[in-house]
Amino acid sequence: MPIKYSEEFKRDAVGLVESGISQKQVCRDLGVSKSALSAWIQDARFQSHGMTPSKDPDEQREMRQALKRIRELEMENEVLRRAAAYLSQVHITPPK
Repeated sequence: MPIKYSEEFKRDAVGLVESGISQKQVCRDLGVSKSALSAWIQDARFQSHGMTPSKDPDEQREMRQALKRIRELEMENEVLRRAAAYLSQVHITPPK
């Protein structure tokens, strides 16, 4: 029979991984399986982007694709932000 973990326990486990501790170490320290911890991390990522985690494999695949697209768009925005900052500095050169 699977063990039922509290939401607080799951959040704490995910927080440990996000703080830089390896998943393997967190699993060993807390006595949870790698698959359970991975699922908690994935659910936390969905929730951080306003998505409700689902057990349906098709919905999970769609949400993973959406998260991937969000990451791509965030990287594109960062590149554009840096380019705009660089280009705005080009015109601020001191007169000779």
